[in-house]
Amino acid sequence: MTEKKEERVRDRVRYICCAAGVVLTCLVTGCGKTEENLDIAMQKIQELDYQGALEDLAKAQEAGENVRLVNRARGIAHMGLTEYEEAITDFQAALAGSSGLVENVDFDLNYYLAAAYTKNGQYGQAEDTYNAILDLRPGEADAYFLRGNVRMSLENFEGAKEDFDKVLAMEPKNYDRLIQIYEVLEHFGYREVGQGYLQNALASGGGQMDAYVSGRIYYYLGEYQKAYLALEEAKEKGGEKSYLYLGRAYEATGDYNYASSVYNSYLSKYDGSAEIYNQLGLCELAKGEYQKALEAFQAGMQLENSGMMQTLSFNEIITYEYLGDFERAKALMDYYVKNYPDDGQARREYDFLVTR
Repeated sequence: MTEKKEERVRDRVRYICCAAGVVLTCLVTGCGKTEENLDIAMQKIQELDYQGALEDLAKAQEAGENVRLVNRARGIAHMGLTEYEEAITDFQAALAGSSGLVENVDFDLNYYLAAAYTKNGQYGQAEDTYNAILDLRPGEADAYFLRGNVRMSLENFEGAKEDFDKVLAMEPKNYDRLIQIYEVLEHFGYREVGQGYLQNALASGGGQMDAYVSGRIYYYLGEYQKAYLALEEAKEKGGEKSYLYLGRAYEATGDYNYASSVYNSYLSKYDGSAEIYNQLGLCELAKGEYQKALEAFQAGMQLENSGMMQTLSFNEIITYEYLGDFERAKALMDYYVKNYPDDGQARREYDFLVTR
């Protein structure tokens, strides 16, 4: 595969990255006890049937079920439909139904409201919402992290850095969060600042840092040889993520053959992993082995509750395109854009397929 073609493949397929996306802190399944129609609606939300959920929520309202949770669920459904103005109205209505005593559901609703504001491009209102959360719960690391994301969108780097510093002071050993912060900073063009955080973590961890943690940090620092050594040690313990990052480190150097062998080694020893299958598929795409890539993505899709269905589905569609099966790709994309209407990249890909 030529270098130009390889770059095109890697630009179009879907990678897994926390980056600057908003992280919702409550599960879609709801907060507290619900009633029959509301339960059905929440199940439909989990199945991405947002329009069906709204119909059941209308029945829940007619039946006199918990109005705050009905409005909350409506907001989640409208967010799924990318109808952010409606979602904002729903979450505000749910908040307005408060008894006056601040409950856990009020914080949950404010997180959702802030997410809706963010999705709608109303970053100032999102920041105000996180401010309100932190006024009452100054120990909420999630709120500091998310406010830092919003402040980056508002081009307030200094304010965002204050928030990220606060998070790291509160959670000095939370290396997952450290990497999320790095990814946010990289996304907004502050890669060197993010790498400074990573280097500080290595320096402070000393010889006490786990090989998996140090391997990941070396990976994000671009020090791939050090990453190999640490992650090879870590994978002996059988950790899925160790294999994942070890393979990615080899991919970063262009050694897709060895990266594929790392992923296949994991799959031969342990239960299937959707992330491993996805990364294996990406390797096979980069090598031009499109049928093998398709098999990897589809194997990952067979695993239940992986949280990877959107990514795998998108990559399956792209692979059918590379195989020249545009009819199949378009049929799958029709279904995909209905389930994931907020995916701008998929919309552009859909427009491409319509012209074939």
